[in-house]
Parts: sequence; C-alpha cells; structure tokens
Amino acid sequence: MDGGDGTVRLGALHLKPDRSVFDSGVDVSVSSPVTRQKAAAAKQFIENHYKNYLQGLQDRKDRRRALQRRAQEAQVSNEEQEEMLRNLERRETEFMRLQRRKIGIDDFEQLTVIGKGAFGEVRLCRAKDTGEIFAMKKLKKSEMLSRGQVEHVRSERNLLAEVDSRCIVKLFYSFQDSDFLYLIMEYLPGGDIMTLLMREDILSEDVARFYIAESILAIHSIHQHNYVHRDIKPDNLILDKNGHLKLSDFGLCKPLDKYSNLLENEDISTQEVANESGGHSASDRPPWLMPKEKLQQWKRNRRALAYSTVGTLDYMAPEVLLKKGYGMECDWWSLGAIMYEMLIGYPPFCSDDPRITCRKIINWKTCLKFPEDPKISSEAEDLICHLLCDVETRLGTRGVEELKAHPWFRCTQWDLLYELEAAYKPTVIGDLDTQNFEKFPDLEGPPSTIPSVGPWRKMLTSKDTNFIGFTYKKSDVLKSLESSGTDMKLNESSKAASLISLLGQIELEETVISEGEQKPET
Repeated sequence: MDGGDGTVRLGALHLKPDRSVFDSGVDVSVSSPVTRQKAAAAKQFIENHYKNYLQGLQDRKDRRRALQRRAQEAQVSNEEQEEMLRNLERRETEFMRLQRRKIGIDDFEQLTVIGKGAFGEVRLCRAKDTGEIFAMKKLKKSEMLSRGQVEHVRSERNLLAEVDSRCIVKLFYSFQDSDFLYLIMEYLPGGDIMTLLMREDILSEDVARFYIAESILAIHSIHQHNYVHRDIKPDNLILDKNGHLKLSDFGLCKPLDKYSNLLENEDISTQEVANESGGHSASDRPPWLMPKEKLQQWKRNRRALAYSTVGTLDYMAPEVLLKKGYGMECDWWSLGAIMYEMLIGYPPFCSDDPRITCRKIINWKTCLKFPEDPKISSEAEDLICHLLCDVETRLGTRGVEELKAHPWFRCTQWDLLYELEAAYKPTVIGDLDTQNFEKFPDLEGPPSTIPSVGPWRKMLTSKDTNFIGFTYKKSDVLKSLESSGTDMKLNESSKAASLISLLGQIELEETVISEGEQKPET
C-alpha cells in the first residue's frame, strides 16, 4: 500500500524503494563482539593467504631466473638444461606436497625440559618421522590471553619467520592446538651466556670481545628488519655446539617504524619506578656499592630471578624504565650492561632489591662505577661508557658501523666471525646432551597419547581467532633437493639456484602455510 510519500507500508515496516539491504551506510555497531572478532580473523586470513601466494610466486620466478643464468654461465647445453628443469619440477611437486601436510604436536616426541618461563616452557623434542632434534617452545593460550601477550607472541613468530640470519635461532614450524601454541626451533646445546658467566665468573677481554661482536651482529640483524628486541640479556644469548652465539627469545620484540619511537603503556614490569626513582636512602651506602655478601647472594639467585614472572631489570635502559619514547638504541644499552658483567663479574646496577636497581639505572651518571679489581683496559671501559649513556651520545644510535669502528674491536674480523673458531667451545656429547642447561623437574608427566590436532578444524573457537595466521612451515628448499642431484652440473658453491618451476606449470600453492589454509582431506 502506498503511503503517499513514496514509501511502501508493510504493517509497521517502512521500506524506501531506493534503499537496499546492502546499503554501505548500515550501522555495524549492532554486530556482536564475537562477530567483529571473526570478521577481523577472516580479514587477516585472506591477507595472509594472498601475501604468501604472491611471495611464493615471486620466489619461484626468481629461482627460475637464477638457475637459467647459472646454467648459461656454466655453458650447459639446451638438452641438459631441459632435463634439469624437468627434474626440478618433479622435485618441486614432491616438496610442495610435503609443505601441504599439516604439522602438529603428534609429529614430535617430547623429551627433556630445558627452560621455563612466565608463560610456558622449552623442551627438547624429536621429530617422529626423521629423528631430528629440535627445541619446542610451548605457550599456554589462556595465559597469553589473560596477560595480554597475544601481540607479543605474534611478533615473535613473525620475526622468526621473516628474519633469516645465522645470528638468530631458526624457526622450523609453528602451530597450535586447542590449548597451546608451539614454536619448533633449532636446538643449540651449548647453553646460554648466563650459564657461561655463572661457570667462569668473569671472561677475558678476548673472549668477551668475541661474544660482544657476535651479539652486535645478531642485534643488528633484527634492527635491519625494523624490530627492537627490548629484552637483551645473557640468558637470551645461546651458544651452538661449536660455541658461536645466536640471539633468542623474541617475546618482547616490537616492530618499529624506522623514524618512530615506542611510547605506550608498556607491560614490561618497572616496579613502580616512576615514583620510586627520587633520591637514595642513607642505608644504600654509596649508591653504586653492593656489599660482598649481598653480591654473592645475588649471583646465587640470578637464575631463579630470570625464570620469575617479574624477570630481571638489570639490563633495561633508563628510557624504557621511565616509559619515555625509545627506539632500537635501547638494545645497545642492554649490550653495554652485559659487557660490563662479562668483564667485572656482575651487572653495573645490580641489587637484591629491584627498586634499588631501577633507581641506580635512572641515576646512572652517579651510579656507574668501575671497581679497582678486576682491572679492565681503557678501550673496554670507554666502550661501556659509550653504551651506558644518554641516547644522543650512545654508540649504535646512528648505525652499527660506529660500534664496529670502536678501538676495542680494532682486530675484529667482522665478516669472518662465524667462520672462525669460537672463543669458547662448550662440552657437548651427542644430540640429546642437555648438560649446559638448568635441570628442571617434569611436573606434567608423560604427554598425552590422544591426538590433539585433527586434520581439519571446521570451526574456530573465539580463543583460536586470536591466533589466526600463527602456523608456519620453513621452506628449506635446499635441504629438499640434497638427494636430487639437480645442482650437480652447476658450480658446487651455488646457493641461489635451487627449486625451480617452469613458469607455465607453477602450482598455485604456498611454501608458507597460514592457519586454516589447509584443504579438508577427502
């Protein structure tokens, strides 16, 4: 019935002819939080899918061009090139089939616990199909959500997937089940720098120089990708079986625009430093001096403190504690504190009371002192003083080259560090050796034998939508071709030419598979 004003009356409902149920002006505020969450998860899923597809397509093109170029340089005949391409295509098909296989906790045998943290644990594990040994980081989803750590674990996964450097721990897989997130990483059996310091007390300048230099390369490798670590400390510097150092534990890392600083309500505990930072009580003695018996107690308790929910503040930069704007240069302050500890035997601002530690860091101009014993070189002291200082004068703020140019590194062969024999060779007996790590009781008992990851989850729970895109599988194309003999006709030093597809027959698959992209098995 015509209402006279152009509207059609249907009982109490008024519909204008030119309006559509798909009108873009519809108020989306009527949607529920769960609906909005699912919509955001779907958006992220689609973005991940096409980002990975386009990246995979470009990688295949690049590899094809690389192989063709190298074949021409080696003067390989056309017939041989065609045979190589056919062989590579067969290997690519096999490789992509492996990439489509869903990885879960049931594919790994869980072994010894080698680390515990505020949100989970790290344990040794063995791949059931290959027998390879990995380190498994296991994080409880409910803890991640309740403590607001979702963005942190996402940043850690993204950094490990994005940064391919010999200076940082390698990520092979990441996946999830209904209760936990899993990161499957390379196992470095040499222990961490904290273990080395507890064993040796102090390091010689030659040994310290070697590990500070490798730490600089490791920190720079993530700064190049515009990430700030924010948690550089001795227990996050891990040694491989040959004694070379790699950076680990990116749970507090943050992507950072090249020209911006972080300024936000951080969840890094600062022990209410803002209202505790003024002045020193008379009982503090000289503000930098720690009684010898207290220092020994601090050394005995340092490992327990590292595993606590509060953590240690000894290596945190003053601008972070004060919640001022800060950037990548805060990592260089932390490295300066580690260098001091390597050469002196304890961090420059340590205390058995975290509040006093905070006060000392904020008042570093009066609290940074060097004891008479042990005596260190003037170059080492100068480098420490140019790392534990104001941001404006801190080395590394204007680029890593000014750190490398410091006189203390005069004889350092920066390009050969990881080819040289390490300054310290840890004792490692076999692939399963954990003697360089703390011993932990396995309180959870043997892992369940009930499969916790099915081949396809038809619905995502609200908890799972927070972790869309977490799944990752390292595309180690070189390893997949080791037995193919494809590159034998090329120079053996070739690393660029690997898994090449004929452009006309590229399969539309990804080598990095995001959560939910698996097809249901039929």
